[in-house]
Parts: sequence; C-alpha cells; structure tokens
Amino acid sequence: MSSEATTQPEAPAGAPERGKGRGLGTMLLDAVRQNSRQYGMLFALGLIVVLFQIWTGGDLLLPRNVSNLVLQNSYILILAIGMMIVIIAGHIDLSVGSLTALVGAVAAVLMVQQQIPWPVAVALTLLMGAAAGALQGFFIAYIGIPSFIVTLAGMLLFRGLTEIFLDGQTMGPFPSGLQKVANGFLPEVGPATNYHNLTLLLGLVLIVFVVFQEVRDRRRQREFSLQEVPPTLFALKLAALVAVILVATLLLASYKGAPVVLLILAALLVGFGYVMRNAVAGRHVYAIGGNLGAAKLSGVKDKRVTFAVFLNMGVLAALAGLVFAARFNAASPKAGINFELEAIAAAFIGGASMSGGVGTVLGAIIGGLVLGVLNNGMNLVGVGTDWQQVIKGLVLLAAVGFDVWNKRRAGG
Repeated sequence: MSSEATTQPEAPAGAPERGKGRGLGTMLLDAVRQNSRQYGMLFALGLIVVLFQIWTGGDLLLPRNVSNLVLQNSYILILAIGMMIVIIAGHIDLSVGSLTALVGAVAAVLMVQQQIPWPVAVALTLLMGAAAGALQGFFIAYIGIPSFIVTLAGMLLFRGLTEIFLDGQTMGPFPSGLQKVANGFLPEVGPATNYHNLTLLLGLVLIVFVVFQEVRDRRRQREFSLQEVPPTLFALKLAALVAVILVATLLLASYKGAPVVLLILAALLVGFGYVMRNAVAGRHVYAIGGNLGAAKLSGVKDKRVTFAVFLNMGVLAALAGLVFAARFNAASPKAGINFELEAIAAAFIGGASMSGGVGTVLGAIIGGLVLGVLNNGMNLVGVGTDWQQVIKGLVLLAAVGFDVWNKRRAGG
C-alpha cells in the first residue's frame, strides 16, 4: 500500500485545529451562553441587590431587613413553587390568590369561632386546599376544560366563599402557636455569642449539602458523557454559591436567627427540586408540558399527572394562605388579591416558558426573590406604588422577552 493511501486529509486552509485556538475566556463565555437561562436571572438578582444596596445607603442588607425580606415574601415564594410546576405542565392557575384568602377565612372560623386546636385546623385547611385543587384538576384533566377557564371560575368562586365565611369582616387573632410559624425564629441554643448558633450550624450544613450535590451532579454528567461546564467555571460557581449562603447565614445569624418559615421554604425547595429533577413524576410533568403527543405515545398518564399538579397547587395555596393569615394575625376578605399575578410573574422571571416544559423550582424562588428585592428596595428609597407597578411590569416583560430571544437564538 502506498504512503498516499494512509495519509490523513488536510484540514481546510484557515480552519483551527480541534482543541486549539480556544482560550479559557472563550470557553467560559460559551458555557455562560449555553446556560444563559440558568444564570441570567441569578446575575440579574445580584445586580438588583447591588443597585439597591448602594441606592439605600446599605439599608437593604441590614440583618433586620433581610429577615423581613424573607417573612414578607414567604407566601409568594410558596405559591411560586406550585405555579412553576403548573406552568411547566403547560397550564395556568388564576385561582391561587382567592384560594389563599378562602383558606385563611376557614382557618379563622375554625380557630377563632369554633376554638378548634390550631394543628387540627391546619390539617383540615390543607385538606380543603387539596380538595379545591383536585376539583379544578378534575375538570381540567378529565373533562377537558382549559385551565384558564376553570381557574378563572375558581377565582370567582373562592373569593365569593371568602366573603360568605367572613361576612365581609376581618376575623382574628390567631393562636400564638400558628403565629410563630409565620413570624417566629429558631430558638437560641448553645453558648452566648454574637451570632445565632443554630442558624450558623444550619448554614454550614447547607454549604456542605450544596457542594456535595453540585459535585455529584457533575460526576453524573461525566459518567453519562453529557456536556459539562469547564472546571474553572464550575469552581467559580461553587465559590459563588458558598459565598452567597455564607453571607445570608451571617446576616440572619446577626439578628434573631433563621425564620421558621425559611425552613419550610427550604424543605419545599429541596423536596420539589428533587422530585422535578430526579423522580419519574417530575419527568412526566416536563414531558406533558414539552410535547403532550409524544408523552402520550411514551405511556405517560397525562390526565393523572395534570390532576396531581393541580392538587399539589391547591395544597401549596392552602399553606400560603395559612402563612399569610398567621403573619398578619387576621383573615380578611381582601386577602390574596393579585397573589396569582405575583406567583405567575415570579415563575416567568425565574425561567418558565409560556409553551411549557421549561423551568425549575429554584428558578421560581429566584424569580420570587427578584420581585421581593424590587418591592423592598423601592419601598426603602420611597418609590411610589404606581411606579413600582410600572417597574415590575417592565421586569416581567424583559424576562419573557429574554426567553423568546433565547429560543430564537437557539433555533438559529
């Protein structure tokens, strides 16, 4: 055989050799572009925090204000988690604000008027939320009525029932045990220090958990030959996550410690994050939202999944209603107004797509925090409520516009 037969073909003139001519900066930029949906809102949240920290003269990140930021937005974050899952499944829920008000009204009747022990009343109201979500899920999944219509009817129905239960009056106060769930902090333990010891311990545990999870996910990506970010970017990501958790932990530990409701949010984030990322049920939700026809052909029980999604949304709306009523120590007929819009906005700002099949539970939390920091920061600098609505509307429009642009860029 001649030597010409074994000679490799030459690369076209001017074509760079594979693996060469690509600096670290280019690799990092490519990785950021490929993960723009994941990192975009994180960068935006960081920029908003820095902006308002400067604008307020350092008041935004005062330990007391950080605790208030968690307490003030806890119920919206709970709703945002459920709403993100609903939107991933390709639906929408307009009734959650009215359902939170109805749950608060029923809880007030049970605890204040009927003197039922608050743990029993909490269990009953959570079951009521599950029943309300299941009712809507039945009409959507098995009758075939669009979710927009069903939940719009639910919004009117639940709001009317709230007025009936409360007879147009505010009712309270709630038992102190329930108030501590919404407004309380973790107890002091250990020796007297300048920080809240239990909060420091929980922050350390969270750092270890996050690092372990990120390293494990990266190892799995390598095992399955999936695309992974460059080591430098991965190290920067880990350092940023650890820094954020450490700063948040020190800020909370400098005041009264971690709020109790923050532990509830953490449990929801970890639990639903695992289900949506690793469990079969979560993958089915993504499947029916991304391509319903293909999901059916693959054997996914789409009706059952849709029913479960709205049942879950009902439970989370009930939990948010209890937290909201307990925080303000009263049930009001006007409670929950525009909560559904805040939750929907948080989901879309956090990376959800109108077409369904896209989004993460962490993204819902990030979107809710973006809105929460905007509200808190604008209140601190004295921006009027009228301009606050304008700014939040523009932020939502920018987030959805970014999603559309990102899809077109990927398609191109």
